[in-house]
Parts: sequence; structure tokens; C-alpha cells
Amino acid sequence: MHRITVENSPRANVVTASGELDAHVALDLAAALAEADTDGRLIANLTAASFMDSTALALLVRTVREREERGAETRIVLPRGTGRRIFEITTLDRVLPVSPSLAEAMGQD
Repeated sequence: MHRITVENSPRANVVTASGELDAHVALDLAAALAEADTDGRLIANLTAASFMDSTALALLVRTVREREERGAETRIVLPRGTGRRIFEITTLDRVLPVSPSLAEAMGQD
């Protein structure tokens, strides 16, 4: 089971995704990222994501790259744990803008 929410604020738009993020939920995740995509800061909060497959990873990579090309800031919240492991295995944690906490991603640390 998964859950995806979007919270818009002046500081950042936050897409929070929890549970298993795979090809079956890719459309939901894509819709949430599109809804939150403005020229302001976009944060993908994956603190409660227990699993991500290549479809979800590719969607995040594409979103970050497209936003970088426009000069828009994107952060991915990945604390230490199972959800972060796939980013470490693929070394995406080294090339994507990853933060260990939502507060840091919001610029509050």
C-alpha cells in the first residue's frame, strides 16, 4: 500500500510518498510531482518509502533533471534506512540533491 500527498507552501512544495513505490503507483507519483512542480523549491519526501523500483527512480531522476534545466531547486529527503538503500546501490545518492531530513531540505538546518 502507498500514500502520496502534496503540500504547497511559500517555502516549498512537498510531495510526501510512503509505502512501496513501483510501476503500479508511478502514475500517482508522476501526477503529484507535476502538481507540485513550479519554479519554486520542490521536495520529494521519501522518509516513509519502504521500497522503490526502477520506474519510480527514473521518474525522480527525470523530474530533478528537467527542473535543473529550468533552474528550479529540487531536494529528495532520504534518511538512513531501507528507503535510502536503493539510492546507495545505484549511487544516485551521490548525483541527486539528497537531504537526510525535511528540515534540512526546507533550508531550516
